[in-house]
Amino acid sequence: MNNLEKLTLIEGNFTTEEAKEILHNVFMTKIKFHEHKNFSSIERFGKDDEIAVTRIPELKKELQRLNEIFIWAQQHHKRLHLSSEIHISFIEE
Repeated sequence: MNNLEKLTLIEGNFTTEEAKEILHNVFMTKIKFHEHKNFSSIERFGKDDEIAVTRIPELKKELQRLNEIFIWAQQHHKRLHLSSEIHISFIEE
């Protein structure tokens, strides 16, 4: 296996509504992941997960920014091209 693997997650042209559905789901899944991770840390260790606590507001801010993009695209009758790759590299534990 290569030290760097690339996977295509999203590639194509979409209506504003299609793009909104796709990206909203991606962001909400990540937010829920971090919320669950933080809840688990509080239950198990009695303290917040520092990464999750930092990442949740960052993701929510990006989601707000994304909504602004969708509003602009709808107002200007634009379709959206989305492209997203996942890069996986191997590191030592």
